[in-house]
Amino acid sequence: MADLFAPALAATPPETAPLADRLRPRSLADVVGQEHLTGPDGAIGRMVAAGRLSSMIFWGPPGTGKTTISRLLADAVGLRFAAVSAVFSGVADLKKIFAEAREHARMGTRTLLFVDEIHRFNRAQQDGFLPYVEDGTVILVGATTENPSFELNAALLSRAQVLILNRLDAKALETLLARAEEAEGRPLPLTAEARAALVASADGDGRFLLNQAETLFSVDLPEPLDPAGLAGLLHRRVAVYDKDREGHYNLISALHKSLRGSDPQAALYYLARMLTAGEEPLYVLRRLVRFASEDVGLADPQALVQCLAAKDAYDFLGSPEGELAIVQACLYLATAPKSNAAYAAQKAAFRSAKETGSLMPPKSILNAPTRLMKDVGYGKNYAYDHDTADAFSGADYWPEEMGPQTYYAPSPRGFEAKIAERLAYWERLRRERNGG
Repeated sequence: MADLFAPALAATPPETAPLADRLRPRSLADVVGQEHLTGPDGAIGRMVAAGRLSSMIFWGPPGTGKTTISRLLADAVGLRFAAVSAVFSGVADLKKIFAEAREHARMGTRTLLFVDEIHRFNRAQQDGFLPYVEDGTVILVGATTENPSFELNAALLSRAQVLILNRLDAKALETLLARAEEAEGRPLPLTAEARAALVASADGDGRFLLNQAETLFSVDLPEPLDPAGLAGLLHRRVAVYDKDREGHYNLISALHKSLRGSDPQAALYYLARMLTAGEEPLYVLRRLVRFASEDVGLADPQALVQCLAAKDAYDFLGSPEGELAIVQACLYLATAPKSNAAYAAQKAAFRSAKETGSLMPPKSILNAPTRLMKDVGYGKNYAYDHDTADAFSGADYWPEEMGPQTYYAPSPRGFEAKIAERLAYWERLRRERNGG
C-alpha cells in the first residue's frame, strides 16, 4: 500500500528517480492530453476554479494521468491527500483511512481519497465508501481502466461524476518526448521514422513511452536507430500504425461496419489490426457472434453456427492455429446476406412488452392443471394445431386488450425470403379460417 498520508505533491524527485517520476506534472497546466477535463471549460478546470471538488471516477487507459491529476487536484484546492490501491488493500486499511479522515475533518481539513483500480474492490467493499462520501468525510476519486457501468455499484456511481480520460494522442506523446529530451539535455537517438514508431508503440500510454525513452537514453549509440534497430534494442515488436491510430473501440467498430457493408477485404484488415496488436481473440469472437445475430440473422442461419464453431476451434487449437477459424468466420459474415430483421423484432417486442405490462393471454391457450382453472375457462376450446388441416389452426394468441402485432418482418434476402413466403402462406390461411 502506498504512503496514505503523503502530501499531495512530494519534494522534487532526485536525479536517480525514474524519468517518468522526474517529469511528473507539477500543476494541472502541465498535464497533457486531457485538456477536455483540465482546461478552463473542462469539468476539473471548473471545479478547481470554484475551489470545490465533488467525488469522481476517472475512467481511462493506463498511463493517461489518473494518479497525477488526483494529486494535483488535492494540492489545487488545499485538501489532504490519501491514496490506496484496491490491489493491495482490504477492509482494515479502509477503516484506518476513514478514521484518520474523520479526525482531520473535525480539525477542519478535508481529505481527498484516491483509490487506484477501484473496480477491484467487490460490491460489499464499494458499499463501504457510501456513508463516508455522503457525509463529506472524504472526497472520493477512483481510478479504473474498466467500464464503470459494469464494474461499479450503481449507488456509488450515483454519488460520483464519471470523467473519461483520453488515450494520449501523438501530439501529447510528442510533448512528453520533448520534455524528456529537455530534461536529459540531448535528443533521442532515433531517426524520424523510428521516433514515429516509438510513439505508435506506446499505444497512448505516456508512462510506457517515458520508460522506453529512458532505456534509449541509457545506451551509447554510434548513430540514430531506425525502426528495425529500435525494435531490436527494446526487444519489443514495434507495430507500424497510421499516425492517427484508432483505439480499441474504434477498431471493433470499424470491423463491425465493414462486415455490415459486406466488404470482406476491409473486415480482414481490421481483424488483423486487432489480433496482431494483441487483442484477446475471444473478445473478437464474441463480437462476431453478436454480429451474426444482429446483422445476418435468419437471412443465413448458418452464420451463427459458423461463429460458434470458430469459437470451439479456437478453444481447441489455441493461437496461432486457431486464428484461421476466426478469419473463416469473419469472411463468412462479410459475404453472407444481411438482415437486421431479428434485431429490429427484438427491440420492437421488448418495447411492446414494457408498454403493455401484464396483460392476460387468451384463456384458451393457458394450461388448466386444477379444477378451478378449468371452471373459469383455462384451456377451453384450444385448437391443437397438429389435429387441424395443414397443422395450422389460425387461432388468435394475443391478449384481447392488445390485438395482433407485427414485430418481425423478414427481409427479401437469403433464407429470409423463404421465411417471408411461409409467413405469407400462414397469413392467407389465417384469413380464410377466420372469415377474413
